[in-house]
Amino acid sequence: MSCTPEPEQNLERALAHIRDAAGRGAEIICLPELFQTQYFCQREDIALFDLAEPIPGPATKRLGEVARELSVTLIVSLFERRAPGLYHNTVAILDTGGKLAGIYRKMHIPDDPLYYEKFYFTPGDLGFKSFATDFGRFGTLVCWDQWYPEGARLTALQGASVLFYPTAIGWHPDEKAQYGESQYDAWRTIQRAHAIANGVYVAVPNRVGFETGNIRGEEAPGKGLEFWGGSFIADPFGQVIAEASHDKQEILIAEVDLHHMEDVRRNWPFWRDRRVDAYAAITQRFLT
Repeated sequence: MSCTPEPEQNLERALAHIRDAAGRGAEIICLPELFQTQYFCQREDIALFDLAEPIPGPATKRLGEVARELSVTLIVSLFERRAPGLYHNTVAILDTGGKLAGIYRKMHIPDDPLYYEKFYFTPGDLGFKSFATDFGRFGTLVCWDQWYPEGARLTALQGASVLFYPTAIGWHPDEKAQYGESQYDAWRTIQRAHAIANGVYVAVPNRVGFETGNIRGEEAPGKGLEFWGGSFIADPFGQVIAEASHDKQEILIAEVDLHHMEDVRRNWPFWRDRRVDAYAAITQRFLT
């Protein structure tokens, strides 16, 4: 998706994409990170907390109605207002009946130039989770979580066949020429590695377009971000089976083949050979 300054317009656009995807046979549909707004974390502004809403709330109600109408499962990334002064970057799972089947709160929160998420979001306190649905079991993490193999492993260990990573990531204008290609390659590689290491499918929807964090028509200062799109789906062997461009809105659809997943795990038996007796130290911040 690309996102406009108007949240209601973005929600309507998302609903249209959902209908389109369902019409093409999609059963589990995942939207990009924080799709209702332009990426507002490019600046620290207390007034932008007004963009948040409770879960369940207005967005989950609208999206749930469409999930029920189309008999699909939706994975939607929202700015959650949990309590006064307490906010999360949260994914809501809406089942085929339109009900809220669960939530995941983003665990790893970045704080980098133009990604000032620590100002807005409290780290998740629900841990890593998988969700059983009418179409199988999957897990979802969010954007910055995608760089951490621990989150992928702990989600896959709960029986997830697919790891979804709703994402908002792009290039800084001053860095694209020198680092852009290698940054995108690293992003793609780490997530393909999660698929290989865990023998699961990985699906990564990212936004497209240039944004300065323009919210409700109020232009923000700064150079902005060029979101690099490149959404993709990788199979358990790490092969990319569907991939989007860098600059267009597109819908990617792929089939999750559980027989292929079983075959890959039999031939690459990483799960069998894990030394679970030797990993206790992974819970330490640093080892000296």
